[in-house]
Amino acid sequence: MAQVLEFKLPDLGEGLTEAEIVRWLVQVGDVVAIDQPVVEVETAKAMVEVPCPYGGVVTARFGDEGTELPVGAPLLTVAVGGPAVADEDTGSGNVLVGYGTGAAPARRRRVRPADRPVSSAGPLTSAGQPASAGAVASAGRLASAEAVAAGRESVAGSSATGSSVGGSISDGPVPVISPLVRRLARENGLDLRELTGSGPDGLILRADVEYALKAATAPQRPVEPSAAAHLRVPSTAAQPSLAATAATPGPGETRVPLKGIRGAVADKLSRSRREIPDATCWVDADATELMRARAAMNAAGGPKISLIALLARICTAALARYPELNSTVDLDAREIVRLDRVHLGFAAQTERGLVVPVVRDAHAQDAEGLTTQFARLTEAARTGTLTPGDLTGGTFTLNNYGVFGVDGSTPIINHPEAAMLGVGRIVPRPWVHEGELAVRQVVQLSLTFDHRVCDGGTAGGFLRHVADCVEQPAVLLRSL
Repeated sequence: MAQVLEFKLPDLGEGLTEAEIVRWLVQVGDVVAIDQPVVEVETAKAMVEVPCPYGGVVTARFGDEGTELPVGAPLLTVAVGGPAVADEDTGSGNVLVGYGTGAAPARRRRVRPADRPVSSAGPLTSAGQPASAGAVASAGRLASAEAVAAGRESVAGSSATGSSVGGSISDGPVPVISPLVRRLARENGLDLRELTGSGPDGLILRADVEYALKAATAPQRPVEPSAAAHLRVPSTAAQPSLAATAATPGPGETRVPLKGIRGAVADKLSRSRREIPDATCWVDADATELMRARAAMNAAGGPKISLIALLARICTAALARYPELNSTVDLDAREIVRLDRVHLGFAAQTERGLVVPVVRDAHAQDAEGLTTQFARLTEAARTGTLTPGDLTGGTFTLNNYGVFGVDGSTPIINHPEAAMLGVGRIVPRPWVHEGELAVRQVVQLSLTFDHRVCDGGTAGGFLRHVADCVEQPAVLLRSL
């Protein structure tokens, strides 16, 4: 007798509380192996393939592509223990499964008959409505045994009786699992008991709070009936994200939801501007000798050294001399926390938005090792395969905005770091070299820093040391 197990969206770590379904990798009726990736989701930090800890037949999926689900919400159900999967273990026992285990995925087999349609958002009732989680599990236990044993019957649980409707929560506990949602409501004076969430079983999501706040601050705009209904809606896992329907565009408007990476960037930059009293200093530097040194390194054979790797090596040498800038501020304790390891972030523009991958222990790597790490993380950023761990934990950021063809910038610090070095384009310019006017390769360098961790003398000293190393790479020999 097969047993139907429910697999919920796991905790992907790094404080992430929700994820959006980007692409389903399995269909209802497929046979999956233990730890086989079943869905691709987008968090606020990265795209992640989520593997299922059970091996068996997929009996239901919850949520269409584009649906945002909170951690702990059902993703799918799997029938295990039948003859078709008798050679599988029932589960891997993994708790945090957002990163994969490296197990080779098994060949997928379709057991859904052609004459029994299955909804991609999950099983339907006889009336054509989404079935509740309880009804799915009950129906799945009956249907999946036939599917596993015979391989020809539907596992969609079509005998489910109906879906649950979220009612008032005024007399019970507030269904919120995200501390970010609670904080957002608390900071804006919003009573969560006045809302019914659009998540599973009435769970209140961030989009619910954001819509309620937007509605409260824009009384002059008539509320559309479809939008007002979001305050009291049926609780189903396939409920669309409110971020896409929070307001009706006016004439000539195009509204783009602040969600996924774009929303995470907006939140982080806004927090940086609110909390960090930043200042910027800059200097022009003659990069001719640095470019010649790189050309000589690459002409000597072996792996090619990238320019950003040399700049990173200069950064770590400067941070060793000015450790105040490799720090963070603990507001609660009113302390500056200086860090003895440099985890170097670098800004990378991708089709999905700006991301900042992090090279761990950059201070302990040479130019060749840094080149390898930059290449690996850049490719992962391009393909959308960076993990949350690749995007967090940075202590200092290098921003090469010269790739956009600009000379200078005053970048926003990557909170909670204390500084960011910006590098403009390197272009031929007239320059006084050894007392004579010459055409040299010139670059503008800028340093944006948290004025709480140091004064201008320290920031200027750091930037001057970086410029000296750019102009005379031999200066680096003192730090090696």
